[in-house]
Formats: sequence, C-alpha cells, structure tokens
Amino acid sequence: MNIVIVGGGSVGSSTAYHLASRPDFKGTITVIERDPTYRIASSSLSASSIRMQFSTPVCIAMSQYGWDFLAAMPEAGLKERAYLFLATTAGVDILRENHAIQTASGADITLLDADGIRARFPWMNADDIALGAVGERREGWFDGPGLLAELRRRARALGVNYIAQDATGFNQTAGRITAVHLADGTVLPADAVVNAGGPWAARIAGWAGIGLPVRARKRMIYVVGCREALPNCPLVVDPSGIFFRPEGQVFLSGRSPGDGEPDPDEPPLEVEEDMYHDHVWPALANRVPAFEAIKIQSSWAGYYEYNTFDQNGIIGRHPTCTNLVFANGFSGHGVQHSPATGRGVSELVLDGAFTTLDMSALGFARVINNQPLIERNIV
Repeated sequence: MNIVIVGGGSVGSSTAYHLASRPDFKGTITVIERDPTYRIASSSLSASSIRMQFSTPVCIAMSQYGWDFLAAMPEAGLKERAYLFLATTAGVDILRENHAIQTASGADITLLDADGIRARFPWMNADDIALGAVGERREGWFDGPGLLAELRRRARALGVNYIAQDATGFNQTAGRITAVHLADGTVLPADAVVNAGGPWAARIAGWAGIGLPVRARKRMIYVVGCREALPNCPLVVDPSGIFFRPEGQVFLSGRSPGDGEPDPDEPPLEVEEDMYHDHVWPALANRVPAFEAIKIQSSWAGYYEYNTFDQNGIIGRHPTCTNLVFANGFSGHGVQHSPATGRGVSELVLDGAFTTLDMSALGFARVINNQPLIERNIV
C-alpha cells in the first residue's frame, strides 16, 4: 500500500508516525513537504498551547489524548498552566453551557465569579467580568517546533520518506486518486492520499475538484515585557478576544482571526503594529493595570488554517473521492490536536473507520449537508 501525505507539519507528521507505528502496516509512506525548514509553517509559528476548554465533546476528547501524548514526549516540553476564559454578562450563558459540556466530558474546570477571580488573580481587573472559567489541570503550553521535530524523527526512524518538493496535482480514475504529481515531474503512485496541507489545504482539495472551506488567515503574536510580576498567571482569554500568557520573563499576546476578514490565497506575514496599538494594548491595559506600561520586545505573524464553515477540523473522506482523507481546518487548534488527528486518520486509512476515538462528527458530510458543528472557543 502506497500512502502519500501532502503536508509535513504537525498534522501530516503525526499521521505519518501513527501509520508507520502500526504493526499491521505493510507498504510505503511518503510525506511531501515543500519547505523542510518550516519557516512559515503553522506548526512553527503557533503559540503551542493545549486546553480542555472547548465547546464540542470531540474536541475535548482530542485534547485529552493530546495531553497524554505530549506528557509522554519530553521533547515537547509540556508545562501545566491553566486557561482562564472571561465573560461579561452577555457571555455568561455560553460560558455556562460550555462548562457543562466540558465537565460532562471529564474536564476539570471551575467557574469563578468576579470576587473569585480577584481572590485568585489579585493583579487582574474584574470590574466588568461576570464569570470566568479556569482549568484546574491538564491545560498549558508546550514546544511546538519540538513536537514537530520529534514527530518527524520518529516517523523517519520507522521508514517514512520525506520529500522536499511542491506537490502540483493528482491523477484520478473512477473517483479515486491514483498518483500525486510533484514540481520536478516525479509521479508518485498512491493508494491513499492525506490532505494535511494546513493553510493551503483548499488548493490541494481543488486538484480533486473538491471545494474546501479552509483559508489562510494571518495571526499576529506580540511579545511584551512587564516590570511587575503576575503570580500564577494563566493563559487569559479576554471577552474582547485578546489573549495573553506568560512565557518566561515576557508575555505572548494577540488576537485570533475571525469571520469577515479577507481571504487572500497567501496573506503576507507582515506584523501590523496598528493592530497592537489600536486593539491589543487597550484590552491588555484594561484587564491588567500593570500592562499599562508594557513594551513590545518582538513580534511575529503566522497562518491559521481557518475553517470558514464552522471553525472546527474537517477529518475524513469525501464521498466523490474515496481514497482522499482530509485533516484540515482546525482554526488555531491544529498543533494541540495533531496527535489525535494523526491517530484517527491512520485508522481511517488502514481500518476504514475510527477505532479508538469516534471523530465522525468532524467528517466532510457536515459541510456537504450544511450542518455546522460550531466551535465557540477559538483562541
């Protein structure tokens, strides 16, 4: 069996590793990655955090597997630190609904009123906050490039072949892909193909005549210094959509892309200082008085593979192209969900179905049938 994976980031490399580690697998696995330096890969430019606070049970279950996977990989440098989602009066009902889903799924999340937030985080302004949700365990952040490097190393040690080329198209016969074309003219025979193209996944789907609602959206991260200590600081998600978290002696901050933003094929990765001054800094200074005097020390921009349909991953086959498996559109949570995605895709390819965690809710059918599975907690 010849398996070709288009895209060698964390999702593609996790898929390759999980496939190759199956004792019953017989065949070849080839990963096509156009940029082996991963200079602009989402896996390299992510803030690399993991949480249980999602609004859909399948995403919570994927995080639970991801946490165990990362905890067993020293190279990932996993650190257990909480997430704190804040809500004004307008967002209380949604936060409570999400909390009910999370706790029913086994996540350890505590709801705090404004007084509870002040008691736990005395450096925070909670005057406009009606409710907060804080993770008590199994949330935090990790070394995203370290995870990617180790997934690649493990996959290659198991015989996976990485090719530093640009894929350019497919051969198709009777609703199946038979080969993948590379830019240098190479034609790779394929019994199964995995689209792990990240922000460029729609282009790959287009080679099979399939429309995929995934677009490259720019996300900017600002690294700021603060002279005052913020004891026990979690990753804070403000009602404004701005987030921040500590990283050593500095803080990472930014805002996630959302609906209504332009969809160029490949937006330039230029950091917009106006975004920081007009939107990010005012929200930070309002939430944490000590942030009024913060200074930008550095910044970077990376791509979200943003699912414009419902901001959830699309994992599964398309009915008109039966040997093409999609693993796309995670809208900011692809790196943390890459272990579960890789395991699930390997099951689809080798077993024909999910055999551990049922991720069929994330299948392509919901896009075709216009039945979105909205993920409310996009960070």
